[in-house]
Amino acid sequence: MLEEKARELAQLMRENEIFTEAVRLKTVAMEDPTNAALIQEYRRLQIRMQKAAVSGESLTDEMQRFQQLAAILMMNPDAQAFIMAEMRAQTQFAGIVSIISDAAGFSMEDWMG
Repeated sequence: MLEEKARELAQLMRENEIFTEAVRLKTVAMEDPTNAALIQEYRRLQIRMQKAAVSGESLTDEMQRFQQLAAILMMNPDAQAFIMAEMRAQTQFAGIVSIISDAAGFSMEDWMG
């Protein structure tokens, strides 16, 4: 029963404008090899920053590189559109996960450790 509902939710997400727009804009942004490389590095640094924040680690040089890279990407209309759409999709997804976590009796903090 739960798996069936999860499949239904997955289908609704595939049909949802927020997610379909993010996928469309990703395709556009990644067509350019320079954009693709910069976005991949941006994501790598973003994950590194998130891990450092959780562990209390200070990454001054990487933070500066991340900020510079974000500024460069925001100057490119295709990259900017994709990153903004991806953020909207991530926010939507986080809301869904929060609803499911609450229903299971866990807060997001419980899942994060």
